[in-house]
Amino acid sequence: MLISANRVLLADVDDFAPGWVQVTGGRIVAAGSGEPPSPPDEVIDGWLIPGYVDPHSHGGGGASFVTDDPADVDTVLSAHRAVGTTTMVASLVTGSIPDLKGQVRLLAQKVSDGDLAGIHLEGPWLAEKFKGAHPVSLLADPDPAVVEELLEAGGGAVKMVTIAPERSGALEAIKVMVAHGCVPAIGHTNADYETTRAAITAGARGATHLFNAMPTLKHREPGPVLALWEDPRVVLELVFDGIHVRPELAAFVMQTAPDRVSLVTDAMAAAGAPDGDYVLGELAVEVRDRVARLAGSDTIAGSTLTLDRAVHNAVAAGVPLAQAVRSATCINADYLGLTDVGRIATGLRADLVVLDDRQQVTRVMFRGVWQ
Repeated sequence: MLISANRVLLADVDDFAPGWVQVTGGRIVAAGSGEPPSPPDEVIDGWLIPGYVDPHSHGGGGASFVTDDPADVDTVLSAHRAVGTTTMVASLVTGSIPDLKGQVRLLAQKVSDGDLAGIHLEGPWLAEKFKGAHPVSLLADPDPAVVEELLEAGGGAVKMVTIAPERSGALEAIKVMVAHGCVPAIGHTNADYETTRAAITAGARGATHLFNAMPTLKHREPGPVLALWEDPRVVLELVFDGIHVRPELAAFVMQTAPDRVSLVTDAMAAAGAPDGDYVLGELAVEVRDRVARLAGSDTIAGSTLTLDRAVHNAVAAGVPLAQAVRSATCINADYLGLTDVGRIATGLRADLVVLDDRQQVTRVMFRGVWQ
């Protein structure tokens, strides 16, 4: 199938331009700028981009990745794929170590089957003061041996772990994660600037939802925010829903670190589903007016965001469309070492999305097939 469009975001160009894509057997076998090499099978009226890549999501479509039923995983994937996210990492929340091992093994099979791109452990090695939507009774210091057990339970499927670096044993645990090819991400933390810097030196390379669940940046106590923001080695997650971070600040972060911002959803089950009462891990969550909070509190409990809306929100805040798309595609793929997705380039998986002028998803191609 030969596809052409007047506005394509190819891997080797900075902005949208006329171009074409040749798809065969679920793969991009050729792509280029300008006129296609022969009459196209299809001319796209819209903006042609790679499929979105979400490295931090807990659920959607009324289902959660925290499950013992593989069908729930399929429900989440379908809900997000419908709006352009063709690659997902399954994020887990704090649980007991035996429960987490079981969940990791189930999800690892979905990774092996090619349905998921990996697993993200968000907890239990988090700060009590900034626990967010995690049960405080199950938070713990990271024992490097236990960390290794959980990573080995995934057989290489665990791609990222969120950790509070001030907890006892955290720096050694970070080194264990790095040795397993896993990205340590700093988040849900009460660390100061110096401790965060030490964690980055030890191998931490991510910031889990920057600004959220960590101390505020202050002029005499810059804390983790400055340490993460200033270091060119660190990828900065942003939940660009207008709730987690004020849009003007999120856009400013993208302006100052254009190649390091990862747009993520941190979505829970209500993404792509109605308002109502849900569960995130072990905790009850109320979703009202598309905002998810722990039941009976003001604590944010994930989001109802999808990546198409994150891109739209970024553009509405003044971020160029090409940059917003890269933050939801190739930057996320590179963040977790996913070499098969995130770009329109020869040899990669044929995951394509068509946007209209309002960044609404009008069509989705998944592995070479229009959905």
